[in-house]
Amino acid sequence: MTQIAFILLCHKDPEGVIAQTLRLTAAGDCVAIHFDARSSMADFARIREALAANPQVAFARRRIRCGWGEWSLVAATLEGLKAAVAAFPGATHFYMLSGDCMPIKTAEYIRGRLDRENVDHIESFDFYGSDWIKTGIKEERLIYRHWFNERKRKGLFYRSLELQRRFGLARKVPEDLAMRIGSQWWCLRRRTVEAVLDFAARRRDVTRFFATTWIPDETFFQTLVAHLVPEREIRSRTLTFLMFTDYGMPVTFYDDHHDLLLSQEYLFARKISPDAKALKDRLGALYAETGRRFTISDEGRRQFAYLTARGREGRRFAQRVWEAETSLGRGRTLMVVTCKKWHVAKRLVERVRGVTGIPAVDYLFDERETALPDLGGIQTTLEKRMRHRRALVRMLFEHWGTDRLVLCVDPGSFELIQDFRQDRARMRLLEIDCAFTDDYLVGHARRVGLAGPETPVAAMEKLLPTIRHDVKFESDRLRELDLAGHFHLRQGASREENAEALAGFLDIALDTAREIAATDYLFVD
Repeated sequence: MTQIAFILLCHKDPEGVIAQTLRLTAAGDCVAIHFDARSSMADFARIREALAANPQVAFARRRIRCGWGEWSLVAATLEGLKAAVAAFPGATHFYMLSGDCMPIKTAEYIRGRLDRENVDHIESFDFYGSDWIKTGIKEERLIYRHWFNERKRKGLFYRSLELQRRFGLARKVPEDLAMRIGSQWWCLRRRTVEAVLDFAARRRDVTRFFATTWIPDETFFQTLVAHLVPEREIRSRTLTFLMFTDYGMPVTFYDDHHDLLLSQEYLFARKISPDAKALKDRLGALYAETGRRFTISDEGRRQFAYLTARGREGRRFAQRVWEAETSLGRGRTLMVVTCKKWHVAKRLVERVRGVTGIPAVDYLFDERETALPDLGGIQTTLEKRMRHRRALVRMLFEHWGTDRLVLCVDPGSFELIQDFRQDRARMRLLEIDCAFTDDYLVGHARRVGLAGPETPVAAMEKLLPTIRHDVKFESDRLRELDLAGHFHLRQGASREENAEALAGFLDIALDTAREIAATDYLFVD
């Protein structure tokens, strides 16, 4: 039967640490606490006094002064593990937690989850081949020695690094180890923990190596577990739900995140705000429940990216150099069709192609499968298309030998539309205004991954106003461009009104525009 020994690394909020420990042990689990030696001795004494009589609580024999990015975090974890292994012989799993973590499932559910597979749960990606490190130094973390903390002594950190580079002082990684990287929040089986502790005690050369690497809590356990445990017994995924902002800072959860957290396919979450009293109370009570069932939708990261990234595209940055690398060509006219309902815009441009013969392209900056001629490779990926947007569109003009081209663009691609507007070529914009029912917006959220079939109704009700507001915001931004050639095709407008808009947009005869506007199925969902 599964019994978990939690390794609790903490440095503040003694009352919160006590409450967290009492909740975990009341459900039958154990806790080994390491309280940072940099923190108040009075706070530590308060914790020890409150938990002294609890046989399911152990304390690290030695308190370490911890610093972010330093070996001290690994040393503190090792101290916690040694205390837990010695004090809790019945523990089958060892789960890393911080003082900011809270359960988002019941103890019953968590034990059942761990019972199902005899595996270790730890992110473990190839250090060199993966893109786990998004910013900052990479190989330099390992091959140079780091004695100074980059956050606290930045000057010395980079001066030391530069001197080692200049004098060729790079060192070799231990030859028998394949370096791995991942999150520090893991859950390991007892035999794995014992093997890691034994290896660390025997291989002082390895611990000395990691002791002067940078951010070793992301590499030490990840590398040793992969070295000691067969790959088939490792699940390279943390069981703790955590997210990071664009700036590399962990996302903090508050009282109104309760439903979102419970719907994620994870067992714990960090970081819970110290001010989220109601959330902590609800999650604390949840852990002791029995018979609770959970509906998993697991779209938390996608929703967070959507809800927080609005405004980061096209609102923060000036034009990049490569975005102005060429012009579409003076004397040419680019006719942009924009519509949130992509199928409506596609139907329209298909009719335009058939009736007028004007070349028209679907959402080439949004869908990789959009049919395009071979343009020498520039069209092969969405990234290339966007990076060389003007060059790509110029090549389309030249490929078809035309001075008029119709292009479908999502209304959210404001920066793209603005870029084309600033070109020497003329640009016209046809905005297709559609009605959006709640059912359609729910379907849209599911199509783009913001929601799944199991997303709770309450979560969708909170998400829909944001999506609807976002659609309106995109339309308002387009109006603010104040284009002379800004036309509107409206669902619910008369065919004559829409025909006049099409005639002006495409610069075609009104009778031809009427033929296109008479498309009966144009606005059908």
